[in-house]
Amino acid sequence: MSASTTPDPEGPSTDVPTSPVRWARYVAMGDSFTEGLWDPYPDAPDVQRGWADNLAALLSARRIAAGEAPLEYANLAIRGRKLRPIVAEQLDITVDARPDLVSLVGGGNDILRPAADVDAISAALEDAVVALRATGADVLMGTGFKAGGSLSWTNGRVGVFNANVWSIARRHGAHVLDLWGMRALGDLRLWSADRIHLTPEGHQRVANAALVALGLEPEDAAYDTPWTPPRPWRSATRRGPTPRGCASTWGRGSSAA
Repeated sequence: MSASTTPDPEGPSTDVPTSPVRWARYVAMGDSFTEGLWDPYPDAPDVQRGWADNLAALLSARRIAAGEAPLEYANLAIRGRKLRPIVAEQLDITVDARPDLVSLVGGGNDILRPAADVDAISAALEDAVVALRATGADVLMGTGFKAGGSLSWTNGRVGVFNANVWSIARRHGAHVLDLWGMRALGDLRLWSADRIHLTPEGHQRVANAALVALGLEPEDAAYDTPWTPPRPWRSATRRGPTPRGCASTWGRGSSAA
């Protein structure tokens, strides 16, 4: 693990009144959603940013504003991974890093398969949450999205998975990023051309929803307000493969499928 670096003096800042950010080290586990597919850094187009990098930058900015050291952060997510491979490949690395905050969001690639066993997926998720909570880390899980159009057939499976996620959170004191309940995500303009991954604006909104899931104030109070047509995408403001204002990104998953 590399030492912390001095934050970029032009990095993200925040004027949002909020409770102090108690987490000092955050690890993101997952698949292409957490990798941030289709939200590339402007200065590094082969490196994806996404909601987790945005969340890390926002948490770090609030720590810096409170006179604390910048957040240490690693994104281990690898696109294409199903839930059990996420756990098998990323859990031990995460535990060894000794984070005090972990996001573990996955299962979507399983649910898209014809023969998905939602209860088995959920059991693997719960085992991972138990292991992470045993280290003292706070855990942020995510529900599945409510799909429309050609993917609406997944909603029954996703509903069962989501019910399991909320039950796991209750049993083990975890946080839940409620993607199913986000009204704004019903707007196709927040989705990329593949209709499976989000646009940069969509990732920014999810990062705000993650703040709320962690019990913090959102950076943008209107993060879940549906757009009124027409409205252009909001331009990205952070750049570079390390979320600006964070300590150095000391780890990142491969983008290989």
